Amino acid sequence: MPNPQRLADWLALLERRHPVAIELGLDRIARVAARLGLRRRPAAKVITVAGTNGKGSCVAVLEALLQAGGRRVGCYTSPHLLAYNERIRIAGQAVTDAALCEAFARIEAARGDIRLTYFETGTLAALLLMEAAVLEVAVLEVGMGGRLDAVNVIDPDVAVITAIDLDHQAWLGPDRDSIGVEKAGIARPGVPVVCGDPDPPAAMCRSLEALGAPMLLLGSADFRLTPGAAGVDLSCRTSEGARLCYGELPEPRLPAAAAACAVQALVTLDLAPEPQQVAAAFRQTQLAGRFQRLRYRDRELILDVAHNPAAAALLAARLSAEPATRIHAVAGALADKDLQGLVAPLMATVDHWYCSDLPAVPRAAPAARLAEVLYTVDRGNRVAGADGGNRVAGHFADPTAALAAAVRASRPGERILVFGSFHTVASVLALVADGDGPAGGDDR
Repeated sequence: MPNPQRLADWLALLERRHPVAIELGLDRIARVAARLGLRRRPAAKVITVAGTNGKGSCVAVLEALLQAGGRRVGCYTSPHLLAYNERIRIAGQAVTDAALCEAFARIEAARGDIRLTYFETGTLAALLLMEAAVLEVAVLEVGMGGRLDAVNVIDPDVAVITAIDLDHQAWLGPDRDSIGVEKAGIARPGVPVVCGDPDPPAAMCRSLEALGAPMLLLGSADFRLTPGAAGVDLSCRTSEGARLCYGELPEPRLPAAAAACAVQALVTLDLAPEPQQVAAAFRQTQLAGRFQRLRYRDRELILDVAHNPAAAALLAARLSAEPATRIHAVAGALADKDLQGLVAPLMATVDHWYCSDLPAVPRAAPAARLAEVLYTVDRGNRVAGADGGNRVAGHFADPTAALAAAVRASRPGERILVFGSFHTVASVLALVADGDGPAGGDDR
């Protein structure tokens, strides 16, 4: 069939062509990459970022620091919120529809009878566009796991593993040890691994040691982030083994461990940022859907893509640190997530729940199922919340309908939390921004 002319048509074709959304493995993408003549490295330096939570935040801080240092950088992340173009950024700008269509057409011509997933095709497109852009640094975010993720077809100069927790157990294994080993798969012999998990799984540590990949662990003597007299102090280790200290930094707006990993990765590559650049990146760098604050109908909206228990616990801690009169939560999630673990950390913080279906998302958990989980977790509050209102306000056809119900039930000045999935946040963000682009993508 002729190649589509519009990006939306290409994306629709890619979504329906492969029978499953997630199919891990490197054979297919490696064969097509060879046919495309792609090099093993899309830039002079490559940073690969894996982890259960914090990957996107680490990439955002890396991009901010590299741009502040005058470096030409390309970033590949996933999933997107409002437009697919968000996934591939060259020199701080999302790539154009035309560039993506051209890349997809090249991949289509090269793949022959090899079937690629949506994510594999997007990864190849990112590599093609990055190689053509002649970059100094390419930052590649793993979609899922690490060892068999499409991004792992590229050899990094430094690997970053942020937090490690339970998620995607059907693909990565049942516990932190097995998940950690999968994430350690992005490492290479002799290539440094920066780890932001304060308690890394023992099996992952053994795997890295056996491979001969030196690990720089956050909290160790040479790489630590500590409260200081006027902010936070960050100590990093250089490639020569010396200590480089950044003192009196502002508390990062994004998760601190992820931000620290970004700085250490650059120091490891002998691209150490200046202290004022680190301070500015910590103070200013934000990421859509990560504790993002907006105003809507005289209410404070907090949008957060937290979709696993560890991320929900961090979200609950941030909300508890800023008490509000009442919190209304619009929640929608995927069926393969730990729904009980997702809502349990927030039960003491959220007053009323508005459960949402995620239409057109095959992996979505029905809103009614999410409501059942909430009732199970919160049996003692089935009838009324602290102010006499129902804790579970109901289930709704989509996140925008759930948001409308939360607005009706809330008062001006109260807080509405939107969380549980990239799809949930994307729907509300598109409404608030009055956008009409495609939302979500392959939410991992």
